[in-house]
Amino acid sequence: MQKDATPEVPAGHVTARRYHESDAEKDFRIQRGFPEFEKDMPSLGNRFNFSLKDNLTSYLGSKNPFYAPVDPQKDYVWLLDNTAYQNRSGTWKAQYVACYFVKNSGKDLSAVVGWIADKVGLAKDEQAEATIEKRVQPLLDQILPAHSVTLHLQATHVRLGPSGRDGISTDEIAIPGNAYKDGEVVTSKAVHADATPINTTFATATGWALISDVDDTIKKTQTSSPVGILKTTFVDDPEPIRGMPELYKHLIQKLDTPPVWYLSASPYNLYPFLRQFRETYFPAGTLILRDASWMNLAGFLANLTQGTEAYKVDRMEKIRGWFPARKFICIGDSTQSDPEAYGEMHRRHPAWIGAIYIRKVADVAETDESEKNTPARFEKAFRGVPREAWHVFEDPDELYARVDALVAAAM
Repeated sequence: MQKDATPEVPAGHVTARRYHESDAEKDFRIQRGFPEFEKDMPSLGNRFNFSLKDNLTSYLGSKNPFYAPVDPQKDYVWLLDNTAYQNRSGTWKAQYVACYFVKNSGKDLSAVVGWIADKVGLAKDEQAEATIEKRVQPLLDQILPAHSVTLHLQATHVRLGPSGRDGISTDEIAIPGNAYKDGEVVTSKAVHADATPINTTFATATGWALISDVDDTIKKTQTSSPVGILKTTFVDDPEPIRGMPELYKHLIQKLDTPPVWYLSASPYNLYPFLRQFRETYFPAGTLILRDASWMNLAGFLANLTQGTEAYKVDRMEKIRGWFPARKFICIGDSTQSDPEAYGEMHRRHPAWIGAIYIRKVADVAETDESEKNTPARFEKAFRGVPREAWHVFEDPDELYARVDALVAAAM
């Protein structure tokens, strides 16, 4: 999150603003029946039931002098993994993002679980319903503004926060010491708090880097279908796209352990779920997820389907601000707006992006190939981008030789 932008994790956050929905995204949602499907989606309860003090002072955001430290008995905090960069003076810095919640405060879990089970056609199954409940819980727990958490960072203690009205804090912090190596990972933990540890990856100013979409690029999500999204998110075991874990291992080896950003339109409430998936199948990296200060499941679907192009361009601009001299490979798919977002970034900063690879999603029944996978769509998305800079693939095996040639040409 960044303090001068939008409530998107992890590059910035003060006030909420919606990203512009493109005409293509609007047409896609109508054709796929998202608006109709969202009409009867259940409420997630009142996630904004703050104390009077927290409610009033939350409008002050990070400048709130009336904050309180988190209570490990009542609250829990997610500390999101990040990537450290060096500024012009050589100081290492990183954005530290914390998400604050009240423990077990979500209500009406059974009603939401039952609705999801019914929509995906799930027969009565206690184990499956327990899985849904576990994954839905972070979407129902009350967010916690006007609070802070203390982080043990190397040999010092630093305060993160206070959190804003959306229960998220963002702090750009100078990291003590300067003897860090490219690719080194340092783990930090919170003090007197029930919080996840945070892994900070150090990345020098030059070299290769990787930006990857998540949904239907490396993880099966079925973003073309409302029911498909619910099923793959809340019911099914997360499934990697065939061949992609092996390809990413090759990328990490060939690109000499580059920093990786997983840029997803999923809401930050799915961070533990997606982080575990990434840890199981893919290289370490920073997950960038969208904020979700909404109060029904319809907002969850909207996150994945509205304004994704503008959101991803905005996040990539932030990454570029940290690493303007790195050369990036961008990998996405044809279900969302990855071609348009990557094409726009290449037109803005042609020297920054070394290659764009788009997975043609042809194995999802709900995808209308006549719309999403046509040559005309890709030619429009990459207008002005050299033809050798982008490639649409169906089998990840197509990319090995291309990556090897790209790296060899840069030597």
